[in-house]
Amino acid sequence: MSRRLVLCLLLTLSTWAGAAERWHLAQDEDGIKVYLSEVPGSQYQQFRGVALIKASVRTLSDLQENLRVACKWLYGCADMRLLKVEGDRTWVYLTTALPWPASTRDMVILVHSERRDDGSLVRHLKAVPGMVKHVPGQIRVRQLKGLWTLVPKGEHLTEVTYELQADPAGDIPSWLANQFVLDAPTISLRTLRAVAERQGGATP
Repeated sequence: MSRRLVLCLLLTLSTWAGAAERWHLAQDEDGIKVYLSEVPGSQYQQFRGVALIKASVRTLSDLQENLRVACKWLYGCADMRLLKVEGDRTWVYLTTALPWPASTRDMVILVHSERRDDGSLVRHLKAVPGMVKHVPGQIRVRQLKGLWTLVPKGEHLTEVTYELQADPAGDIPSWLANQFVLDAPTISLRTLRAVAERQGGATP
């Protein structure tokens, strides 16, 4: 094997290792693990929250698609309304109410739902421009992408992963940004779990 080929292989393995290690466990409490990762070119970290919930994928999916209910368990949600549906793509308008001193944010999110052969469900999230005019007093979030992944882990047991990377726009104190990446996945998953299990997560 040539020296150049060996070098290329080592560089490739180093890149893979770096990608695998970029997430670090920042918090593990109440059955919810939160991983954080730096985002190149951004001062804001991305998060990944993981929890096992005693509910079927179908039950959890229904709780996401019922926007009135979803806004009650999604951290920071002040209002959520449906804009448009085209097949497996849904456009949602969301306004947030974050702790003081942050101003209210709003955004239009495109949700692309992907159902896989193993019974899992992946919802791809992305902020998109237009569709809703600027509302005075609101700061529009234009950079956001994320995932909700629901993977069946047995009868009426689902591994739920909530991952998000966003630029909140405007001025956000560093302490608040650091707290948000822990609170958003922890509170969202904890509340979703409580709602799902209370509403009959053990039913088909």
